Amino acid sequence: MFRILKKDGGARRGELVTVHGTVQTPVFMNVGTAAAIKGGLDASDLRAVGCQIELSNTYHLHLRPGDETVRKLGGLNRFMNWDGPTLTDSGGFQVFSLAKLRKISEEGVSFNSHVDGRRIFMGPEESMRIQSNLGSTIAMAFDECVENPAEYSYARESVKRTERWLLRCREEMRALNGSGSAVNPDQMLFGINQGCTFNDLRVENMKAIAEMELDGYAIGGLAVGEPTEVMYDVLDHVCPEAPDDKPRYLMGVGTPMNIIEGVARGVDMFDCVMPSRNARHGHLFTREGIININNAKYERDDSPVDKGCRCHTCRNHTRGYLRHLFRANEILGMRLAVIHNLYFYNELMQRIRDSIDAGSFAEFAASQRGVIDRRI
Repeated sequence: MFRILKKDGGARRGELVTVHGTVQTPVFMNVGTAAAIKGGLDASDLRAVGCQIELSNTYHLHLRPGDETVRKLGGLNRFMNWDGPTLTDSGGFQVFSLAKLRKISEEGVSFNSHVDGRRIFMGPEESMRIQSNLGSTIAMAFDECVENPAEYSYARESVKRTERWLLRCREEMRALNGSGSAVNPDQMLFGINQGCTFNDLRVENMKAIAEMELDGYAIGGLAVGEPTEVMYDVLDHVCPEAPDDKPRYLMGVGTPMNIIEGVARGVDMFDCVMPSRNARHGHLFTREGIININNAKYERDDSPVDKGCRCHTCRNHTRGYLRHLFRANEILGMRLAVIHNLYFYNELMQRIRDSIDAGSFAEFAASQRGVIDRRI
């Protein structure tokens, strides 16, 4: 399913073969939480911006329209008319960040929906069944997301519970895939490494889940407010313990420089709402840094957002026009901005892959530090 084509220092160039197509790694997954990219983009737009994997969320799709509804409409791919690979988050992060009055037990979590307040229970088996109904290419294991900073004793207890939940996820996924009625009987399962910012817990947990013969391994619970240096330190400790022949996924990360630093440490897959969320507020990524298109200095600027960019927005519209759309509250401005930022992220991944292929990743990374994340 996954093979390494080349290594350049800690960076890995690979291919992930799935039932829905082959993915070139390192890869950024474009986030369509409720089976749609916020900003008015559909599946054809995803293809145009170079998306390889679309990511949707189990929690949100379970609440509306309901995973049984998505199943009856042919699964997530057919539902949103996307023919490429998809990944569904387990819902664990949303349960712990959005739901109110939640109660955790060995069986799972009871919580109130943030949409209508109804009481819902979700555990490992429930999460796997929902994701099986969605038919995603990759399903994520159900885990507990502990807030940082956390007490060491609770973090350790949580890690052990998450390991037990992972075993239950694996057994349920095997049963569902072999049932003869699965939307996608080739659905893959990724486990999630947890342990807050305690490196001993992180390493111990990765060693434990590496023995479970999963399809991939994610690193969760980071980029939630801790300093970036702490996140990088955790990756330095955890990545060497992950199986070398399986993809590594850093969840919810991040800025362009976060991604480059993650690749340098051996991460293969990333996702984040940042490019689309920032775009909707007029914050646009360029090769020279980040611009705020709302600024008055762009009012009569007839240049594209990024002179080196070949996205639909940069090929057809100026900074001055885009600023006008934002100032006039025209939804087209939001759409054009999201198209640009997602194209930028996907093109960044291509540049990273090209540099690894050429054996020049270290030079590429050095050329981006202090540039790509700076605010202009």
